[in-house]
Amino acid sequence: MHASPPFQMTVSRFGVWRVAASLLVSATAVVVGVWTGHSLAFATAWAGATMVVLVLLSIAVLTHAWRQHPVSLRWDTQRWHLGAAATVGLEPQAGRLAVSMDLGGWMLLHFVPDDATVLQRGTWLPVQRRGHETSWHALRCTVYCARPVSLPTVAPF
Repeated sequence: MHASPPFQMTVSRFGVWRVAASLLVSATAVVVGVWTGHSLAFATAWAGATMVVLVLLSIAVLTHAWRQHPVSLRWDTQRWHLGAAATVGLEPQAGRLAVSMDLGGWMLLHFVPDDATVLQRGTWLPVQRRGHETSWHALRCTVYCARPVSLPTVAPF
């Protein structure tokens, strides 16, 4: 069995992710506004409290989407490595990477470190083709085909 060749990429563009998060927050605001308008006549306290919680959650999602920092993603033929963009080649976290969503020109990857605890569920990494055109094909090939090299085996015959 052959492993995928080594691969390294700095993920630094998150425009699609930011637009999607902004649309989600906008849709949430509209729904909460309409719901609150209809609910005020029945339960003022519940409607107000729920509106505040949903607005705070929406702001948290939007803030997280807009504060996404560039990261270095590397496959060394054995493990995936993830770290800040300044750590190219020396990424501190080793682990496994899985494709959670693939829309052709955009993927949501889930990186889980080898030393992940119960409370640490990994890192979600939104990757878009725009801005990464030169390495997009290699990324997709490596993400779907990367397997560690197994030890050589003797032929069964």
